[in-house]
Amino acid sequence: MNHPARLAAAVLTATMAVLTTACGSDGGDSSSDPIKGAGSGDGKTSASPSASTSQGGVKRPEITLSRDFQADFENWTNSDPKLQAILNDGREELRSKYAAIIEANPDSDAVVFYNSDATQATARKWIRQFTDDNDSIIGKVRVFDPQVRLSDTGSGVLFYCVDERQASTKNRKTEKIVRTPDKPESLIQYRLRLDKSPQGVWKTTSLTTVPGACS
Repeated sequence: MNHPARLAAAVLTATMAVLTTACGSDGGDSSSDPIKGAGSGDGKTSASPSASTSQGGVKRPEITLSRDFQADFENWTNSDPKLQAILNDGREELRSKYAAIIEANPDSDAVVFYNSDATQATARKWIRQFTDDNDSIIGKVRVFDPQVRLSDTGSGVLFYCVDERQASTKNRKTEKIVRTPDKPESLIQYRLRLDKSPQGVWKTTSLTTVPGACS
């Protein structure tokens, strides 16, 4: 398979072709609409390796990123505990996929934990865009401008931006490094709907992306 090696290029091909069309979202979903009056963060959370946490009696899986890859979540706090819970599980959903790429494990339990049945297969397919070519990721991504709210139906709606311009792919066998292009398309807006499981986990139930939507 000769897919683009660059991180952003892989995201553009996999995310637009896979996540947007096969993640279970539809045009009428509330997560497709701009968030008006959404809460945003007022602090900064490091995304270095985190220990497993217990929130509301639920033990979350431990997600560890390598020393060669950093994901910085900026302004990822909210004064409303319910919205903060959505932010927390939305953050870990993304981190679980990064960790799965680094570990070359598309069947990661953490990815399953934070994704619903509707999005698990899509998440695995995106991860395999890297692992099938024996690529890992290195460098840094900046995750910023979170906008979060509860919809009228009780679902969580989370928008955020990811800047991948300081990230690269690295082939495990050849050690070839390919940098992400410094282009507007490398800033991608993620739009998630999350629903709370009976166990109290805000699982991602739909996800769409819009490359170039963030500045």
